[in-house]
Amino acid sequence: MEDKLKTEIFEKMPIPKAVVKLAVPTVLGCLVTMLYNLADTYFVGILNDPVQNAAVTLAAPVLLAFNAVNNLFGVGASSMMSRALGTKDHDTVYRSSAFGFYSALACGILFALCCTVLKGPLLALLGTNLENVAQTGSYLFWTVTCGAVPAILNVVMGYLVRSEGSALHASIGTMSGCLLNIVLDPIFILPWGLNMGAAGAGCATFISNCAACLYFFVLLYIKRGRTFVCIHPKYFGFRKAIVTGVCGVGIPAAIQNLLNVTGMTVLNNFTAAFSSDAVAAMGICQKINMIPMYIAMGLSQGIMPLISYNFAAGNYDRMKKTLLFSAKLTVGFLSAAAFGYYIGAEKLVSLFMKNEVIIGYGSRFLRGMCLATPFLATDFLAVGVFQACGMGRKSLMFAVLRKIVLEIPALYLLNRLFPLYGLAYAQTVAEFILAIAAAAVLLRMFQGFKRKAQESGDGCANL
Repeated sequence: MEDKLKTEIFEKMPIPKAVVKLAVPTVLGCLVTMLYNLADTYFVGILNDPVQNAAVTLAAPVLLAFNAVNNLFGVGASSMMSRALGTKDHDTVYRSSAFGFYSALACGILFALCCTVLKGPLLALLGTNLENVAQTGSYLFWTVTCGAVPAILNVVMGYLVRSEGSALHASIGTMSGCLLNIVLDPIFILPWGLNMGAAGAGCATFISNCAACLYFFVLLYIKRGRTFVCIHPKYFGFRKAIVTGVCGVGIPAAIQNLLNVTGMTVLNNFTAAFSSDAVAAMGICQKINMIPMYIAMGLSQGIMPLISYNFAAGNYDRMKKTLLFSAKLTVGFLSAAAFGYYIGAEKLVSLFMKNEVIIGYGSRFLRGMCLATPFLATDFLAVGVFQACGMGRKSLMFAVLRKIVLEIPALYLLNRLFPLYGLAYAQTVAEFILAIAAAAVLLRMFQGFKRKAQESGDGCANL
C-alpha cells in the first residue's frame, strides 16, 4: 500500500509548504502540551501554598523520565518507519510500529512498578523534605503508579502516526488529552472543586492521558487498511534489523532524556537547599521557559519524517533545504521570545503566584534561563537530523556533551561563584557552546553528502 498524498508531501511539495504542513500541527501539539504543564503550575499556584507548588516541581524529573521510554520507542520506531517508507519497504514499517508500541507498553508497566516499590528512596533522591514529601508522594501516585502506561503510550502512538506524515492526527490526539487536562485541573485542585491540591493535578493528568490513548486506538481502528501504523500482535517480534534500527536511534535519544532528568534533579537539589520558595520559583520559571523550548522541539520533531524519508531516498538537496528553512524560522522566533522574556520577567512570574518573595526569585531566574533560548534552535535541529538519519552515535555525543560535560559542571561552578542565582545561567553556557558544535558537525555532514552526490552523479551536486 502506498498513500500518494504522503508521497507528495515527502517528495514533491514545496519545502515551505511541506514544513508548515508537517511542523505546524506538531508545534501546536507541543504548545498545548506545554499549556497543560503550565496549567498544573498555575492552578496549584492559585492555592498560594509554596509546599504544594514545590511538590509538582520536585516530581517533574520522574515525569521527564517518561521521555526516555517515549524517545526509545517513539523516536526510534518513527525514524525507522520513515526511513523504510523512503525505500518502499512497507513490511519493515509495519513491524517497526508494532515493536515500538508493545515495547513501550511493557516498559510503562515496569516503570510504574519500580517507582511504586522504590517510592521511599525515590522521594529522597528527588530532594523532598518533611515539609513536602507527602504532597510529592500523592502527586506521583496518580502520575506514575496509575499514569505511567497511558502517559507513555499516548506519546509513542503520536510519534508512530506522525512518521507517515499524519502530523495533524498525531497532534489532535495529543491536544485532546491536554485540553481535557486543562479543564479538569481546577475541578480537582481548587477548594471549590475536589480540593485535592497537587494530588488533584496528578489525577487530572492521569485521566487526560487515558483519553488521549483512546483517541489513537479509535483512529487506528477507523484507518485500518489505510495506515502504515500497525499494532497487531502478529507483527510484533524481535527481528535483528528491526531491533537494531529502532534501538540504534532510540537508545541515544532515551539516554539524552535520562541525562535531562539528571540535570533537573541536580538543579532542584541545589535549589532545595535554599527554601521551598526558591524551589517553587525555579519550577515556575522552568515551565515558562518551556514555551519557546517546546516550539523549537515541535518544529524539529515535525520535520523529522521529511528528513528521514529524503535521507533514505538519497535526496540530500531537499533534505538540506528543509533544514535551512526550518533553522531561519526557529532562530528568528526564539530570539524575539528571549527578548520578551528578559524585559517582562516579573510580570510573567507574577501570573502564576502573587508572592513577592517568589516573584523576586523567579524574575532573576527567568532572565538567566531565557538567554539560552536562541541557541536551542540549532541544538534541537541538529539532534533531530541525527535521529532522523539513524545517526544514534552523534545524537548520543551531543546528549553527553550537553549535560555531563557542560551543564552539570556549570551548575556546580556557577552555584559556587554566585549562590542560587548562578544556577539559572548554566543552561545558557551549555547551549551556547553546543550550538557552535552543532553548526560545525552539520556543515561537515552536508559536505560529506555533497561529495557522495557528486560521486554518484545523481544531480544533487548543488549541495
